[in-house]
Amino acid sequence: MDSTEEENSKRHWSLEDFEIGKPLGRGKFGRVYVARELKSKFVVALKVIFKEQIDKYRIRDQLKREMEIQSNLRHPNILRLYGWFHDAERVFLILEYAHNGELYKELRKKGHLTEKQAATYMLSLTKALAYCHEKHVIHRDIKPENLLLDHEGRLKIADFGWSVQSSSKRHTMCGTLDYLAPEMVESKAHDFAVDNWTLGILCYEFLYGAPPFEAESQADTFKRIMKVDLTFPSTPCVSLDAKNLISRLLVKDSSRRLSLQKIMEHPWIIKNADLMVICK
Repeated sequence: MDSTEEENSKRHWSLEDFEIGKPLGRGKFGRVYVARELKSKFVVALKVIFKEQIDKYRIRDQLKREMEIQSNLRHPNILRLYGWFHDAERVFLILEYAHNGELYKELRKKGHLTEKQAATYMLSLTKALAYCHEKHVIHRDIKPENLLLDHEGRLKIADFGWSVQSSSKRHTMCGTLDYLAPEMVESKAHDFAVDNWTLGILCYEFLYGAPPFEAESQADTFKRIMKVDLTFPSTPCVSLDAKNLISRLLVKDSSRRLSLQKIMEHPWIIKNADLMVICK
């Protein structure tokens, strides 16, 4: 699809252009299928969203924003949105197909990742977010369910449903409970640094198998986030360098969180990240 990208972006697609294969997953608003574009035989993921659901949950503006943002991003660690079309009942998004599915499933299967795997994913994520931030895009919902792996095991940020393009501070509380930054929990203005916080949460979850502030109730999770009640279990055994990186990201004062550039230069990343996977 890339060779005739400009032509494709202007093309008027319809369901007749695709052969629909197996379902890949389902979300709150619709389903995702593997599909093949009939003319080029190019394999894609087709996300089907029902207009009834769009109206019911009042997500028309959110969906429009997601489509506009994602279709303009070009980075090896960001899932491509090639185009979209609709019929009377549904909206269809034509997405890059990530053969190995959700990182969440890999994490659940293994329990936790090795430091090499975790650092490789962290570097990929950091590079992708640095690219987003340069374009004034804050993602606001980085979590394992929104990270996909392609056939080479390369990480792709997939869901831009809560993302926003803005250079000013925002006030909307959005995202997923365990990954929310303190400023969001406290309904304060937030900026790009919410993504840096989430990288700290993810790094912890990659290495320990669960997010750091998990608790019995939503209220208790909120309290732990606001206090930055961070503890490191004795098992699995995790290096001091990894703990140092996590501790420097999970800082309540957003201006003091480690910058994306400093994450890339951190000794733990330099020592462990597999550049062969990242540079493919």
